[in-house]
Amino acid sequence: MKVAQKLFTNGHFTPSTGDTLSSNSKKLVLGFGSKTLLQDDTIFKHLQQDYPQSDIVLCSTAGEIYNDSVYDDSVSVVAIEFEKTHFTTLNINIKDQPNSFEAGKLLFTQLNFLGNLSYVLIISDGGLVNGSELVRGIEDINHGKIPVTGGLAGDAARFISTLVGCNQPPTEGNIVAIGFYGSNLQVGHGSMGGWEIFGPEKKVTRSVANRLYEIDNGSALDLYKKYLGKYVDELPGSALLFPLCVRLEGQEGYLVRTILSINEHEKEMVFAGDIPEGAYVRFMKANFDKIIDAASQAANNALVQFNTTTKPKLALLISCVGRKLILSKRTDEEIETVKDIFCNETIITGFYSYGEISPLSANTKCELNNQSMTITTFNE
Repeated sequence: MKVAQKLFTNGHFTPSTGDTLSSNSKKLVLGFGSKTLLQDDTIFKHLQQDYPQSDIVLCSTAGEIYNDSVYDDSVSVVAIEFEKTHFTTLNINIKDQPNSFEAGKLLFTQLNFLGNLSYVLIISDGGLVNGSELVRGIEDINHGKIPVTGGLAGDAARFISTLVGCNQPPTEGNIVAIGFYGSNLQVGHGSMGGWEIFGPEKKVTRSVANRLYEIDNGSALDLYKKYLGKYVDELPGSALLFPLCVRLEGQEGYLVRTILSINEHEKEMVFAGDIPEGAYVRFMKANFDKIIDAASQAANNALVQFNTTTKPKLALLISCVGRKLILSKRTDEEIETVKDIFCNETIITGFYSYGEISPLSANTKCELNNQSMTITTFNE
């Protein structure tokens, strides 16, 4: 397995770093960049010329990760050349599907049809696609047997529209699934949040998909405002500091859900992921040091699954836009702490997203998370 990366910034690409790739082999090329740059097909055409006979996947972001730093208004590109592992890419548009659940089922079924599937990477539109339903559709077929990780594309902090594409200029609504086959690919994964949980557990008594109305038969919005205290005057911006943790009936682990908007008239809270009726929720608050420490823990969890002293060749980091907005000038610190664990042996790439896809632990089904740092490591 060979890996090389480069960065498009200030109007040009930096020289490629990492391994020297073969000129005539099929490669997987991943590009994570600002929506403004990807709307123009210049980047796509450049990558087509640089990596002929390769599959090129592009997605818009809320920030680009390159080596140990975070960039805006750039494109972080990584090219992967496998020695023994076969991969295939699928691209569908949510506008052509009944819903996000059926889209997830279709993608996984088609990838799994070839047999010997060992890992799936999902890069999805982050505006039109319901990430919770997409993941639920995948796991309706998968049942946690094959690791699935990935993320939802971003649009900085604008939340207007996102772009994804495979072997074509990226557009709205696309979902790309990449299937990897055989036993030679080693994949590790870790996902952590680092938020402090406070207050008693309460039950969701009225919700519709990602819209929450009642907790314990009372107004969820009124209860939320009570917990915010002095921060209530700063809504909706302050909502990023206070996400919810969600525990489904009969499960021990929990998911984190970010609040996207509030409708005062309808007493409605809209989240970046579903809040099922009957689930249990608790409030959370930001702790800067714990958020950064969680990135380190996610990296260590990914390493443990390698069962080897060799560091991974590549680490794909997908972190939440909410973490970036909260950490602000300290955002680089969560990338640097991951770099310290992997050292210079591992190439680091990735992006800030509108949702992270990963199992909560090894050998479990994938989930849609918010406010997490999700790391996937690769070796062959």
